[in-house]
Amino acid sequence: MSFLQTLVAVSAICILSSAPLIVVADTPQFEGYKVCTKCHDTHEQPWRDTAHAKAFISLKAGSRREAKLKAMLDPDKDYTADPDCLGCHTTGYGKPGGYVDDLPKARARRLIGVGCESCHGPGSVYREIHGDAERRLKLEAVSTDRSVLVAAGQYFDFAEVCAGCHLNYEGSPWKGAEAPFTSFTPEIDTRYAFDFETAIRKDAMHAHFKLYDVFKGQPVPSFREEFQATAEEIE
Repeated sequence: MSFLQTLVAVSAICILSSAPLIVVADTPQFEGYKVCTKCHDTHEQPWRDTAHAKAFISLKAGSRREAKLKAMLDPDKDYTADPDCLGCHTTGYGKPGGYVDDLPKARARRLIGVGCESCHGPGSVYREIHGDAERRLKLEAVSTDRSVLVAAGQYFDFAEVCAGCHLNYEGSPWKGAEAPFTSFTPEIDTRYAFDFETAIRKDAMHAHFKLYDVFKGQPVPSFREEFQATAEEIE
């Protein structure tokens, strides 16, 4: 879907350590939520409880019958191999390392649903930077600039990422809307009238945990301070 195409293209990646920066050419790849939760284990269950985590299941025959009927879709049809649907119901569909419908089952399970990298970007490069930056903070008390995460493919424009699926319908106010359009529009049900600022404060998001000074500088999401005020401590 188009939301992945609208975000930053990567040409050079900065790999961080206490030594000078090394610039290497690389293309970030999607790896699946299980790679993320090796470190972010506290996020896994709160994410599993969200509708995002269950997005692929809704494509199966018999699932969400009433919603599909309203959208003029066949509720008895299996849409799990439909390319018009997979962009918003899997992680990284058609992108390097992302979901394709002939993946081995073990890898496919890591990429079905709207996973970590759907919102945060393909993680094969920036996950290494996260690890290096954490070690740098512990050893040297030095924070790492977030600009290197942007260069490494991490997303920070969450409103645009969300719009790529939730506002991608014909007649949408979102300027990036393009085919294939979603069938779930505000015209058939007002619950599909998506507002980013409202949506991020509902249970579609995973739980948030306290962040420390591993990274500094911009970009910082507008809601970060608000969410951090009530975020849980990681045990």
